[in-house]
Amino acid sequence: MTGSLATKPRVIDVPQLAEEALWLELELTPKPGLVDKLNNGSHRDMDHGLFVRSITAIAPWFSRFAELGAEHAAKPASEQLRLIRPMGMACEQAMYAATGGINTHKGGIFALGLLCFAAGRVPNENAHTLCCEVSNMCRGLVDRELAGRSGRATAGERQYQDYGLTGARGEAESGFATVRKVLAQWNRQSVHDLLLRLMVVNQDSNLVSRGGMEGLRYVQRYAQHLVAHGWDRAALAEMDNALIARNLSPGGSADLLSVGIVLAECCPAALRLPGLQKLEL
Repeated sequence: MTGSLATKPRVIDVPQLAEEALWLELELTPKPGLVDKLNNGSHRDMDHGLFVRSITAIAPWFSRFAELGAEHAAKPASEQLRLIRPMGMACEQAMYAATGGINTHKGGIFALGLLCFAAGRVPNENAHTLCCEVSNMCRGLVDRELAGRSGRATAGERQYQDYGLTGARGEAESGFATVRKVLAQWNRQSVHDLLLRLMVVNQDSNLVSRGGMEGLRYVQRYAQHLVAHGWDRAALAEMDNALIARNLSPGGSADLLSVGIVLAECCPAALRLPGLQKLEL
């Protein structure tokens, strides 16, 4: 009996992890420039309650993404984006209905929706396999939707043309390479530390939209200083005040934090996040 229990494979519930990751990201406080339990960060149109309504609205869709992935698992990876897009748009509309038209989690829906869909295609696989599946599904996405566009209709297109930044599309096409690189170097002692390390390396499109490349570099240097020299809650609060004063919000790094939480929980037991009570399966 004991032996059979010890060898029983661990079931990875990626949709549940995705929901819990969003709750953990929201509750993480203080969170420089971002909405948390203390303040609204650099956002005048958002608060903690709005994010609660948003997560409540979009969380049921994560299992639907996984079910859709399982339903079409036999089809080639190149066909998957076409299949997932309508559901992704419907999930976004549920978010907008709950928030009165405010974009709270569009980036999170994109990234976590892809992970959940991939989990349906390759159930109970590890983080590496899930990321490879997302990368295969998104192959050519940057060329099609950024490099291949002649207009400048969206912020993502402008940032690609002006600075070569690929944003959320590039991160997905790479199989979340930025997140995986940070996780490989992270000591897993603090979720705050994971967020700061993501801020150091992430080419955050939210920061570029608000403060240009100068704003992005400012946040990267600030986060690098805290990672290198140490920090406490007072230091995080000081960084929060500095970003609010400059109207900077690292929302892209917040999205990647949620991805990182999911991937860390899909790693072998020794590498999982410590102390995540809601994420125990």
